[in-house]
Amino acid sequence: MIKAIFFDIDGTLVSFQTHKIPENTFDTLKQLQKKGIKLFIATGRGKDGLDVLKDFPFDGYITLNGQYCYTKEKIIYENTIQSQDLKALLDYLEQKPFPCGFTEEHTKYFNLRDERVDEIHRITHNDDHPAGDCSQVVHQKIYQCMCFVNENEEKEILKVMPHCISARWHPLFCDISPLGGTKQHGIDEFLKYYHINLEETMAFGDGGNDIPMLKHVAISIAMGNANDEVKTVADYVTDDVEHDGITKALKHFQLL
Repeated sequence: MIKAIFFDIDGTLVSFQTHKIPENTFDTLKQLQKKGIKLFIATGRGKDGLDVLKDFPFDGYITLNGQYCYTKEKIIYENTIQSQDLKALLDYLEQKPFPCGFTEEHTKYFNLRDERVDEIHRITHNDDHPAGDCSQVVHQKIYQCMCFVNENEEKEILKVMPHCISARWHPLFCDISPLGGTKQHGIDEFLKYYHINLEETMAFGDGGNDIPMLKHVAISIAMGNANDEVKTVADYVTDDVEHDGITKALKHFQLL
């Protein structure tokens, strides 16, 4: 019996076409809660990017790919990048500049912006943050860095940030996060908090950063718009959110 379901946001709950959660998806979420199933967000977005949820009362939020997990009442888990890794990244940016977003608890800011940042904002409607001097980040609680680099550059950055890992759902950028925090770890924190077994879990996702989560839960669903790698690890592939993919999957597994 499924007691907890974890949802990615972009490309899963939120349509890349309308940048909204369809009303019928909200109706489906309400039906699940009436059945007593706990619902969780598991996203790369930070707290400042959750307006798209329209204040729907989820039972918990795994944000920043697992670095900041909380309920409406309390923080369940948080994990920040070590200052020495942030200093190394700043030094790297001086030698090889590229757009980089630094995420704090309630906001994000960039060292610089270019067409790559604007392109991602057109997709997410969540990356219109300002650019400027970021030297102060070594003294701040930074949960995640959004680095607009290709995969080869990503590997070079990780060499100078040895206490970090990366995740990518778009070819234009990767998220650099501290070791220890992942969507998978966030799931475990909430299962412990709510006394739910891993065998009672389900998750929906579409991006590369969802793969550890999809491999971890009991039942994993890839959205129809997911890439082949995500679809391969999932137990079931549904339609995209514009075509009621979440509801169709839940009916397939007889949860509705």
